[in-house]
Amino acid sequence: MAKLADIQMQVMWNRLISVVEEQAQTLVRTAFGAATREAGDLSAGVFLPDGRMIAQAVTGTPGHVNSMAEAVRHFLHEFPPRAMFAGDVFLANDPWKTTGHLNDLTMVTPVFRGKRLVALFASTVHVVDIGGLGLSADGTQVFHEGLFIPVVRLVARGKMDETLLRVVRANVREPVQVEGDIYSLVACNEVGGRRLLAMMDEYGIEDIARVSEHVVSRSHTAMLAAVREWPRGSWSFEMTIDGYDAPITLAATLTISKAGIDIDFAGTSGCVTHGINVPKSYTDAYTSFGVRCIIGAHIPNNAGSLSVVRVRAPEGSILNAPYPAAVSARSVVGQMLPDVVFGCLRQARPDRVPAENSSALWNPRLAGGQPFQGIDPAQLRAATRFNVTGFNTGGTGARPNKDGLSVTSFPSGVRNVSVEIIETLSPVVFWKKEYRPDSGGPGEHRGGLGQVMEIANGEPAPMIISATFDRIKHPARGSAQGQPGACGRLSLKSGAELRGFGRQVIPAGDRVVLETPGGGGIGDARKRAREAVARDVRNGLVTPAQATSIYGR
Repeated sequence: MAKLADIQMQVMWNRLISVVEEQAQTLVRTAFGAATREAGDLSAGVFLPDGRMIAQAVTGTPGHVNSMAEAVRHFLHEFPPRAMFAGDVFLANDPWKTTGHLNDLTMVTPVFRGKRLVALFASTVHVVDIGGLGLSADGTQVFHEGLFIPVVRLVARGKMDETLLRVVRANVREPVQVEGDIYSLVACNEVGGRRLLAMMDEYGIEDIARVSEHVVSRSHTAMLAAVREWPRGSWSFEMTIDGYDAPITLAATLTISKAGIDIDFAGTSGCVTHGINVPKSYTDAYTSFGVRCIIGAHIPNNAGSLSVVRVRAPEGSILNAPYPAAVSARSVVGQMLPDVVFGCLRQARPDRVPAENSSALWNPRLAGGQPFQGIDPAQLRAATRFNVTGFNTGGTGARPNKDGLSVTSFPSGVRNVSVEIIETLSPVVFWKKEYRPDSGGPGEHRGGLGQVMEIANGEPAPMIISATFDRIKHPARGSAQGQPGACGRLSLKSGAELRGFGRQVIPAGDRVVLETPGGGGIGDARKRAREAVARDVRNGLVTPAQATSIYGR
């Protein structure tokens, strides 16, 4: 009988995964913004009435999913179950209570069976614009970064708050896209709720408490078992990254015990003036993900497994930035945290951990038809107004016994937005998008390559790039005698170097050139198999000069 009960729990658990995946796919199909529709920069999940996450969609990003896991508790603090009613929907983008910056909208929808609250569905999208300076690291307080929406009731018993929507439309540069994404969030949660109630009818259950407790308990136990396969102890690691205008140190001590894993970021640099500070919610999200990439990767991600990893960061550090710090580009720093975790775990099990990755995304955020210092107003009169973002990246670090992955979004997991989509949405033209030879860190196992892109405004008008690019001065390091990947570079085709951070002008007729960084290598490059080097040269990934000078082939 016990075995039959376990099978029933597994069947219902699989059904819950299908429900939240349909929730996410509804969001993808109905979203207006390219970040959601094309890149999959979103999250979706189902929660118990007490705020614990039970199941998440496979579609989505760690920064959204893992921070949303805690965000629902903040919604419940503002609107406890007794204040929720059928037909209600709640919305927020408070960086400290949701996913770390204002461009992410998080929505929570209660699901009732009769008069009983049985679940909460939550979802998040990244909107193209939220006002303020735009998605830029140039702000010095969150007030510069756009419209701040606390936890509010967007829909009351089925009636939309039109006043709130009017406020949103009045504060963003792309009102149609942003409002469309809000309605997409409403739709995806509603679909999730309907599918859940249908599942409950099919299985003849009045709530999901039993299956949820089963899943949470089993996940917690399995994660602890995975942790206990590793040696116990503490390991410390530091990594230096470029920062906005001065280098930043990310320091961590990771401790493995029979009770789980604790990561303490004591020793990390303090908050900075500009918008690369990280709220603790986002720090928790990517730190936990870094652990799960190596330990317990096969275990479902929910309240049970997440509770085994505990994160501390000193308040006032760049990884625990207090309100009202500027946080718009928090991903630049936050997405480096898996590499810091890897640096600790590599000391415990070097055979299980990859070399450093290029990590943070290289997303060209391009705007045209907008006034800015250095742009002649006369050039804007006939220029098309646009605001687009491409999702691009460099290479991952080499893996134990394998090369790194080229041009792969790690740790975010977002997809590239295709060139054709961006060129359809705007007058932007991509003149080049190809692998960057020699950018993967040399080693017995080579790091993944970055890419080279040349982008221009197809109209005879300037455009603005909001740069949030790291690894220009501090490359991804190799391990076990592996060499670092190539540093990134941002420049104009005409020759001028551009800064890695800040809004800058691309003059009319010129092109911006992005050379994304590569991942670090593993092992002595002279030990790389001769046929592997020859294949890399043949495929244009390694030049003959590097094959001779570094690989000795």
